[in-house]
Amino acid sequence: MSFFQSPPALPDTWAADAPLAEHLERVLPADVLAEVRPQLADLGARAVTTLAELAAQAEREPPEHVPYDAWGRRIDEIRTSAAWDALHVEQVRIGLAAVPYDTDRTGFDEHARVVQHALHHLYGPSSATYTCPVAMTDAAARVLLDHAPPQLRDRVVPRLTSRDPETAWTSGQWMTEREGGSDVGRTATVARRAPDGTWALHGTKWFTSATTADCALALARPDGAGEGSRGLALFLVERIDPRDGRSQVGDTIRINRLKDKLGTKSMPTAELTLDGAFATPVGDPEHGVRKISGMLNITRFHNAMAAAAGMRRGAELAVAYSRVREVFGRPLAEQPLHVETLATITVDAEAAFALTLRLAQLIGAAEHGRATDTEQLVLRGLTPVAKLLTGKDAVAVSSEALEAFGGAGYIEDTGLPQLLRNAQVLPIWEGTTNVLSLDLLRAAVRNDVLPAMFEDITRALSDADVVALADTVRLVAGEGDRLAAAAGAWAGADVAVVEAGMRDFALRLGRAYAAALLCEHASYRLAKHDDDRAAVVARRYAQRWLADLSHRRPPDPAEAARVVAGAHLAGA
Repeated sequence: MSFFQSPPALPDTWAADAPLAEHLERVLPADVLAEVRPQLADLGARAVTTLAELAAQAEREPPEHVPYDAWGRRIDEIRTSAAWDALHVEQVRIGLAAVPYDTDRTGFDEHARVVQHALHHLYGPSSATYTCPVAMTDAAARVLLDHAPPQLRDRVVPRLTSRDPETAWTSGQWMTEREGGSDVGRTATVARRAPDGTWALHGTKWFTSATTADCALALARPDGAGEGSRGLALFLVERIDPRDGRSQVGDTIRINRLKDKLGTKSMPTAELTLDGAFATPVGDPEHGVRKISGMLNITRFHNAMAAAAGMRRGAELAVAYSRVREVFGRPLAEQPLHVETLATITVDAEAAFALTLRLAQLIGAAEHGRATDTEQLVLRGLTPVAKLLTGKDAVAVSSEALEAFGGAGYIEDTGLPQLLRNAQVLPIWEGTTNVLSLDLLRAAVRNDVLPAMFEDITRALSDADVVALADTVRLVAGEGDRLAAAAGAWAGADVAVVEAGMRDFALRLGRAYAAALLCEHASYRLAKHDDDRAAVVARRYAQRWLADLSHRRPPDPAEAARVVAGAHLAGA
């Protein structure tokens, strides 16, 4: 009889994701969790059915650039998959960009970012990366609320945060140019002011993600402004000119080509020429780079959410396959070495979720005026750390998940390679690992964020002062002390030496932070439910990333099996 391997069957991603439910129970008020739970349950079921089908279709049908119509007229139309358009409608109805801004309606207040994180966690891996336009839309709303004049703010923000697919807008970001990506001070796009006071942009934007968006934030240098980043202004460019209702695309905005990318193939990313594109300054035409700092906080948070969600999906698929794939007479789910690998990626995925969850809490508190001075400093330092650590880990976990499938993980029509392709953008977009490491150094020197971050680590560990976690707490606290000592030595060190060591420092700080947060969660689970699964997770994470090789515990197959089973509920 011929044999055909059964593919992995993902269970309901809400019902089967025990860590997600556990963390939400800990950090959300009971009434908020009760309010959002039905939406999460519905989304978890659709994530593996209708949404997954739309995502697969969108991946199969990448966008197409049509530069001219049949009569030779320049139109620069980008045709996207109907499934991509449907995924837009889905995220609007979910309220993925709206949740942080309609708290008067929902009552979620400072917890709205946590709710957004949970929704993103379920929608994101089944969205063909539609979460990227969501990230930029959320960021644009934040920037316009913070810096735009009332007339612009009141006209555009309600569209960016709408839950009505008929009126909702998405936003892009037009920052990157040939001259520089992270070095925005080299921006060559020029903004020229007309006699009537309006502005027009001229230049080339090398990468414009979600190019079909209704509007975009763009940096440009006003005529006569100084060199470097200080001379830049921030503008909002709209696809439809608000003055006359005519499309700027194909006229003052020309699409040179779509980018042929490694991943995120469903999303149109283009190279543009701006030839007099009408644009509205976001506030006074100065301090543009300072204005985008709020944008970066939001997009880096979204990047971390995408990383955590993608890691969880990779682990889910690998675990599901282990239950249907038999090798040497036994399912992979019963083979100790394979289970150890599954436990490792499961733990790393939960650590990424916990780290991003703390970021969500801090952003929510800051947006609602409830963050302490210490929390504001922690937010400044944790944002680059969470983004860089989760981005790097997302690639590693995706690679491990593909390897868990053997040769099938390398075959395109299984749909698995897109996990790795789509993950690879996460360490790059909105700041590479090196750029973010130097951003942490800048925050440490200029804002003195490290004492606040070490204080927050200590706070998390103080909540975990129980016997079952004692060894893990000591390990994490010791790493925190070593990091503090290393930072203390910067004052007398050569600047080049400090900068050269910042990647290692930032990654170690992220590991220590994540481990402390896992300890905090484990303490809650022990106290509230007499459940030590989370304590095992915290110990395994700290042992792997923080312990000296000579002090690591030997593998425990029964413990690894329990980690996997407890985090991936079968039959859910």
